[in-house]
Amino acid sequence: MNCKKLEQYPNVFLLPQTNQLKALLTIIRDRTTKRPDFVFYADRIIRLLVEEGLNHLPVVPKKITTPLDIEFEGVGFEGQICGVSIMRAGESMEQGLRHVCTGVRIGKVLIQRDEETAMPKLYYSKLPLDISDRYVFLLDPMLATGGSAIEAVRVLLRANVPEERILFINLICSPEGISNMTAAFPKIRIITSEVDECMNEQKFIVPGLGDFGDRYFGTNE
Repeated sequence: MNCKKLEQYPNVFLLPQTNQLKALLTIIRDRTTKRPDFVFYADRIIRLLVEEGLNHLPVVPKKITTPLDIEFEGVGFEGQICGVSIMRAGESMEQGLRHVCTGVRIGKVLIQRDEETAMPKLYYSKLPLDISDRYVFLLDPMLATGGSAIEAVRVLLRANVPEERILFINLICSPEGISNMTAAFPKIRIITSEVDECMNEQKFIVPGLGDFGDRYFGTNE
């Protein structure tokens, strides 16, 4: 099944809303779901998202020979990829990327809100040396205001990654986050499994699923 575009945002792609996906999302939204189940079912959604991300990479013709000594005209990926996780919650998505792309290189950025200015502030960045030659899967499970993701993209742009080579892989978005992200970077593709209703006064996505990082890594227990 093809990923669905959001009409008002041509570069935002929503996973097909199958019964399987709806059931998986329901499980991880449920406040009574125990951590092992939360991790297991979140990982399943992450893998679906990464697989869809690969569908957006360009391919070139590739000729091979099958074990029956027959030439076959297929395709191969045009470029290499790497992952960049926005710490800490984005690190939960790294294993899903590794399961699909063996040996993939992964960079990290740490961005937190400055208490004095309430603006996102970069604290740490470690990227592959050849990242400007790669397609980048930017990993973060929740897109609320978009502040951290926008700052992470700026880090990638300063590392000479072309905007159109960045794919933001995300589980749940708020409409505000999508609007802010696409306004700042119209060439970036966003691949998500769900767009929720809004954000509350505390800037949590509603209905959401709480703090993804706490639930995934067990720091809320």
